[in-house]
Amino acid sequence: MKTVEYFKSFRPLALVHYALTATIFVASVSLPVRAQSPSIVVASTTSTEQSGLFAYLLPEFKRASGIDVKVVALGTGQAIDLGRRGDADVLFVHDKVAEEKAVAEGFAVKRLEVMYNDFVLVGPASDPIKVKGNDVVEALKKISAANGAFISRGDKSGTHAAELRFWKMADLADKPGSGYQSCGCGMGPALNMASSSNAYALTDRGTWLNFKNRGDLKVLVEGDKRLFNQYGVMLVNPAKHPHVKAADGQKFVDWLTSPAGQGVIASYKIGGEQLFFPNAVK
Repeated sequence: MKTVEYFKSFRPLALVHYALTATIFVASVSLPVRAQSPSIVVASTTSTEQSGLFAYLLPEFKRASGIDVKVVALGTGQAIDLGRRGDADVLFVHDKVAEEKAVAEGFAVKRLEVMYNDFVLVGPASDPIKVKGNDVVEALKKISAANGAFISRGDKSGTHAAELRFWKMADLADKPGSGYQSCGCGMGPALNMASSSNAYALTDRGTWLNFKNRGDLKVLVEGDKRLFNQYGVMLVNPAKHPHVKAADGQKFVDWLTSPAGQGVIASYKIGGEQLFFPNAVK
């Protein structure tokens, strides 16, 4: 009898436990499933990332579209290769020749111009080789002749492609001098190397303005029209890669080249200085 009464004493507790379990189960079933925001992958140059533009631009796009953007920041050549493999939805880069080739080969749908800035040649403030001026080709000739220290990105980026064009213009493509070093790295690391060794380097102005570890470096060559730096945007071709998020990717392209997107680009400044100048043509 005592045994029966002992077990009966547990019955209310068991009922409470059952009721709580049932309530939790019903609540868990009835909770709404939160839908994930749509997202795209944008393969871009390190200059748009390291200049701080994306940190400024993408929240505005998210507010306008509800679409998240994951940026893969690489050299332009590597970014385009990512698109060729179908590992990105949009390309936002700065090597017009390579961009047009990607379109011609069918890996990108259409190239649209977005914005521009310029390249600058930086070097030690003392400028031991006396390159200061507005002629980048003459500056490279002086650096080569003096075997001056020069840090090249060497990474198939848009900046590297421009640098190679300038060496070719100087007839020095194969002999830039014994002080030439290729780091195979992004713009930030290349500038860090130049800063630590007081070397010359070619950089886009946007990254330079956002670069904090300048040391003794300063801008020495600017204003040469050959230093013009154009950026373009392209949707990766869904005909080549059906998994590409073409609709959401196109929304990003359309927003970047719209008055709203162009206005955001124009408003991005550091120390009161505008980094990029929108020039999309509709």
